[in-house]
Amino acid sequence: MSPIADSGEIERAAALLRTGRLVAFPTETVYGLGANALDPEAVARIYVVKHRPATSPLIVHVDSVEMAQSLVAGWPDIASRLAQKFWPGPLTLVLRKKPAVPDMVTANLSTVGLRMPAHPVALALIKAARLPLAAPSANRFTELSPTTAEHVRRSLGTEVDYVLDGGRCSVGIESTVLSLAGPTPVLLRPGGISRAELELIIGGVTSPQQGQTGSHPAPGMHPRHYSPRTALYLATNGKLPDHGHGIYLEYTHPAERPTFATIPMPATASDYAAVLYERLHQADAADVDWIAVDLPPNAPEWEAVHDRLRRAATESET
Repeated sequence: MSPIADSGEIERAAALLRTGRLVAFPTETVYGLGANALDPEAVARIYVVKHRPATSPLIVHVDSVEMAQSLVAGWPDIASRLAQKFWPGPLTLVLRKKPAVPDMVTANLSTVGLRMPAHPVALALIKAARLPLAAPSANRFTELSPTTAEHVRRSLGTEVDYVLDGGRCSVGIESTVLSLAGPTPVLLRPGGISRAELELIIGGVTSPQQGQTGSHPAPGMHPRHYSPRTALYLATNGKLPDHGHGIYLEYTHPAERPTFATIPMPATASDYAAVLYERLHQADAADVDWIAVDLPPNAPEWEAVHDRLRRAATESET
């Protein structure tokens, strides 16, 4: 298969989706595991293949604002402003759903997360299928998200009916999830669009309440998530685990002692995010005892990176 899926491959994948099958496809954030969002049986297969708990809702991918509006009970002006600025792009909007959206998609919540991906293969697939696509990341639940087609194949193997190859994902971490279902916007998950970018358009954004029970209002909110199979430690001042051999993802602090390998990380938050999962996949495949990550700055633009690292980590080295 060529690195970028052609029209014939996209048509084949769209036909599979229309018959209730699963297709992995690229977006600008990570690869998604897609099914017809209006087919509860197809959506149920996503949960089985990923080993995903029923309390974790799925994001629905659309190819237009009009398709998004057809799935929700209301489309407020704030949604129009955000979509005009950030769609297509790594922003998921959570709104009250219409009954046509199966409860299986939304973990029995009355809301649904919607986004229009900024990847030509993803948009072409949705258009060819003529369906909204429910699509979490194409990997086992809580494991590292895939940013290449090969990552998908390694994680899910033959349990996916088709994998569309769109090359490496450019954003590299999951979308920002913003709830517009209540009186004030709530940032449920930081991601490819920063809190500051959102606030430039809509003003203040709040954070979710802690200690909620039942279904999570957005994906990616489990304490343990985005994790390599190798133990991952968050390092400060170059301090490494005191056992075995590992790989060190260095930001600015040199490792305190020699290690198996050191991988330099980019200086800016967006560049760092774009390669984070790829570097973790690389380290995870090296058969070492641990991965240590030199923590980047605790600054607003790094919020999404810190969220992923915190959820992926085994523990901190201080």
